[in-house]
Amino acid sequence: MRRVPAVMVLAVLLAGCADVEGLQSEGDLGTVHAPKSLWKDIRPDPPAPDQKPGTAAVVPGLPKVTDLSMRGVDALSVVRADITSAAEQDGGTGRLVDPRAVRRLGLCTQAVDGGPDCPVRPAVLHDLTGNGREELITALDVDGRVSELRVYTVQDDGSIARILSRRAVLEGVEVAAEHLAVREPTTNPDHVAVSDYVWDPKAGIMNLSQLTLDDCPGSAEGPAGGDGARCAR
Repeated sequence: MRRVPAVMVLAVLLAGCADVEGLQSEGDLGTVHAPKSLWKDIRPDPPAPDQKPGTAAVVPGLPKVTDLSMRGVDALSVVRADITSAAEQDGGTGRLVDPRAVRRLGLCTQAVDGGPDCPVRPAVLHDLTGNGREELITALDVDGRVSELRVYTVQDDGSIARILSRRAVLEGVEVAAEHLAVREPTTNPDHVAVSDYVWDPKAGIMNLSQLTLDDCPGSAEGPAGGDGARCAR
């Protein structure tokens, strides 16, 4: 009987296995790169105690609310007192409020709504803390694009305190139960960034809970489609 060299048998087996899908080349899978830290030796200074927009702050110069309800409170007076105080605290640096906001408030008259040129938006009352008392939600439009969003609550002692301060391009603001969502444009015209704030009873403020992306209205029709509703950039 003729013997087949073992090396030939191995070669045949390997040749046969070469047709099995599991051994086919998957091509270049690319190179995995570890993240590279930029400026890792540079750190920002911590904010001063009076320059933390994420902390609750009693608005100075306002009378206490005896019935603990925002319904009888003059929203414009609250905003004016808060913006003026914040500008004095940050010394015009813009950490707490846009320096232009105080000048813009000068456009408001003594009318109930501040007059036609007043940049303060109509106040909205909504219970964000879940205690049955409504919070005051408003915004001051600084330049037609940037706005200073503010949320105020009445504390148990009747003091009015700011529980959310946010400078943003307000593509939209939504409230539901104890949530407040701020929609802002991104560099991609098809998407907006959505910041979801919820009441934090321990901190006594509205805390950022979630940050997501959402589609812009009208994005499915393309830039010229639909009614032209697109996200501002």
